[in-house]
Amino acid sequence: MTFEQPTKDTPVGEQSTTVTRRSKLLSLVLRHSPQTIGLELDEAGWAHTDELLACLARSGKAMSPVQLQAVVASCAKQRFAFSEDGKRIRANQGHSVTIELQLVPSTPPDALYHGTATRFLDAILAQGLQRQKRHHVHLSASIETAGAVGRRHGKLALLRVDAAGMVANGHVFYCSDNGVWLTDAVPVTYLQRLDE
Repeated sequence: MTFEQPTKDTPVGEQSTTVTRRSKLLSLVLRHSPQTIGLELDEAGWAHTDELLACLARSGKAMSPVQLQAVVASCAKQRFAFSEDGKRIRANQGHSVTIELQLVPSTPPDALYHGTATRFLDAILAQGLQRQKRHHVHLSASIETAGAVGRRHGKLALLRVDAAGMVANGHVFYCSDNGVWLTDAVPVTYLQRLDE
């Protein structure tokens, strides 16, 4: 599939709202519920780009190739990726459906960070960070990024993760294509609250 530059036929604010709405739709179908539009993902989470567009159209949520490219290109968090030839697309991480992202174990920075809301702190400090419905716990190498993620959920609670200590004790980390650090769980002993 060949992509063109998006056109600017709508006002900037309206474009932003439309791109956000389309990004949320892509997150739904590529991370959580592809069946809602009749789409099938392969074992690594890839969908054929043409099939995705056809399924969206049949579901009354039509998106053009240019609009799809605009969503992928404008996502600051790089949630989505095209294959090198542009014929396939997938979410980079955050899936609740069973897929194999083919991640390679990587050595993280000594410290990673996790932003959450204060209302979740008691559970986290009792059980550690759990992946919940996702495949992995998501961590950031940047305090700023972790803070931005945490603020989306409410009053910010920022946690430092002793990644070096975890690695020394056999825990495995992966780094997704968009720079998010992933691990199966973070036990309480490796957590330190930073915003006290």
